[in-house]
Amino acid sequence: MNWIDKLERKFGRFGIQNLTMYIIICYVVGYFLTYLNPSLMAMMSLDVAKILHGQIWRLVTWVLYPPSTAGVLWFAIAVLFFYYPIGTSLERTIGTFKYTLYIFSGILFTIIGAFILYFLLGGNVLVGSVFSTYYISLSTFLAYAMCYPDMSVLLMFIIPVKMKWMAVFY
Repeated sequence: MNWIDKLERKFGRFGIQNLTMYIIICYVVGYFLTYLNPSLMAMMSLDVAKILHGQIWRLVTWVLYPPSTAGVLWFAIAVLFFYYPIGTSLERTIGTFKYTLYIFSGILFTIIGAFILYFLLGGNVLVGSVFSTYYISLSTFLAYAMCYPDMSVLLMFIIPVKMKWMAVFY
């Protein structure tokens, strides 16, 4: 029995059902805040220098920062047809607790990485999109590709491509 199984036996009840839906809701809130007041998103980014000067809310609010500001239409297409089914399927495959642990450890390690990078570079770190949930979403996609390598996805709704080849491309 490995340590993750032991954690699941102890803390399995703390797994969040439908975590993908909550992540999508965070993205939607982030997009609405971006369109309502773009300067507000600058107050929510993961900026270590400002966290060290007392703006500790940034440790939580950076999750609202949209992974891309390409547009609401592309966001809706990506979420409805790709991210939501992949996230829920991965949650069903590996279990609610392990999926929750996977997502929250990605968030925690992104914060730790931001602090390490800040101290290693002496404060010369770009903020904003450098520390976003884009890579956490990408890792969810790659985990799905590892679980289902022969699953086909229609690229541009026409061309069937296997997940293993999409993972290699990414």
